[in-house]
Amino acid sequence: MAIGPVPWLGPLLLVFLWGSSAPASLLRRLGEHIQRFQESSGLGLSLDTGGVALPKEGWLEQPLDPFNASDRRSFLQRYWVNDQHWTSQNGPVFLHLGGEGSLGPGSVMRGHPATLAPVWGALVIGLEHRFYGLSIPAEGLDVAQLRFLSSRHALADVVSARLALSRLFNVSFSSPWLCFGGSYAGSLAAWARLKFPHLIFASVASSAPVRAILDFSEYNDVVSRSLMNTAIGGSLECRAAASAAFAEVERRLRAGRSAQAALRAELGACGSLGRAADQAELLGALQALVGGAVQYDGQAGAPLSVRQLCGLLLGDRGNCSSPAPYRGLRRAVQVVTHSLGQKCLSFSRAETVAQLKVTETQVAGVGDRQWLYQTCTEFGYYVTCEVPGCPFSQLPALPSQLELCEQVFGFSASSIAQAVSQTNSYYGGQTPGATQVLFVNGDIDPWHVLSVTQPLGPSESALLIPNASHCLDMAPERPSDSPSLRLARQNIFQQLQTWLGPAKKSQVRGGV
Repeated sequence: MAIGPVPWLGPLLLVFLWGSSAPASLLRRLGEHIQRFQESSGLGLSLDTGGVALPKEGWLEQPLDPFNASDRRSFLQRYWVNDQHWTSQNGPVFLHLGGEGSLGPGSVMRGHPATLAPVWGALVIGLEHRFYGLSIPAEGLDVAQLRFLSSRHALADVVSARLALSRLFNVSFSSPWLCFGGSYAGSLAAWARLKFPHLIFASVASSAPVRAILDFSEYNDVVSRSLMNTAIGGSLECRAAASAAFAEVERRLRAGRSAQAALRAELGACGSLGRAADQAELLGALQALVGGAVQYDGQAGAPLSVRQLCGLLLGDRGNCSSPAPYRGLRRAVQVVTHSLGQKCLSFSRAETVAQLKVTETQVAGVGDRQWLYQTCTEFGYYVTCEVPGCPFSQLPALPSQLELCEQVFGFSASSIAQAVSQTNSYYGGQTPGATQVLFVNGDIDPWHVLSVTQPLGPSESALLIPNASHCLDMAPERPSDSPSLRLARQNIFQQLQTWLGPAKKSQVRGGV
């Protein structure tokens, strides 16, 4: 284990030149883009640090299979450390958990851990998730290796990292460790407290989808409601326009080869649209684009807000060359692909499968193959639009999404359904029973329906923030933050004060 110089002062914005490898990955690329944007522009992470100590990068040697003591194989797991506020070895440790992507220095310089650390003199550590970012085993990403990728393996890494880092930094035995995380990493934060309450003192879980689900039709239910939410710029007309835009896309897909070729050029599809599977890829990417505007509404770095998307869908009605909603959707595609540096909005299905079958480590990517593996073996989360009232296309349907697991990894649909059920049995779904966990969600975030939004008991707390999007509470504070978001952050602070106050008094009485 060593901590060395930090070679991170280059460009922080990721540029993806080859488009999304599957419709769902567009949402992940949006999240990564927003994260990097906020790190580079809102945090002063530049050559001019104003005297602020730079975070330190370190590496832990972790067992590849922590559940088999006879297996001696290992991999290097990256972590980041911000010790500028750490005032005592008895102080708390704020552990920011990484999720399904790379973890950078911003994990210890932004969000709740870094914001709250000065108050309690906390040591802040960010731990990158195994098999993502630079924490990928040298043997690559074939199925034999990926069987060591799961939330349970990630939690085992939290345990061994806690023990190793305590020794490395000489952290007091009585120092409380608190986990923080957002989205999937928020679930990990909650589960770390659930499964290891003797090691993890408390957790703050932001936008944590703790309920696994095979058919996630509720995602588009929330997207549909949010497009009508006037508080964020939506309206009944906007939702109707979105529905009309998708209907027009489907009409053109049915209109023959020349119409399909024009559609391909206008909406940024790589490859022809003659096959039904390729049409589903495009329609899925378009759904993800609209869903992303809702999921990341109002966040710094987001290419489109709901208000902006609705403005595009409803604007310029005097031009009769094509329906206004369709023209607006075309412009939305241009905005998003340009912002993400993407060549195309969607690939052919065959190209999607080919990319996902690549087992060599790709440092520049966001872990599409790894996350697909986790959805196939643990979580599902397949967004569909097949229920009555969904405003978008019914494609891609659930069977085609499940087929991707079979095509890439050889998993059957029944095995995926069984895995989802086992995940909920193991963690408890939306009633995990973990004490000293604060669940924080925004009510326009499509993922909040899989989280805990109401307190489950005196020590199982929950905050639901009106008109807030995915992990918005973790974003850097801005003057434009709503009063409800500011109040939520105050409530998070007060909850930590409630938890850490008695712990501090106990340390004083114990003379540690």
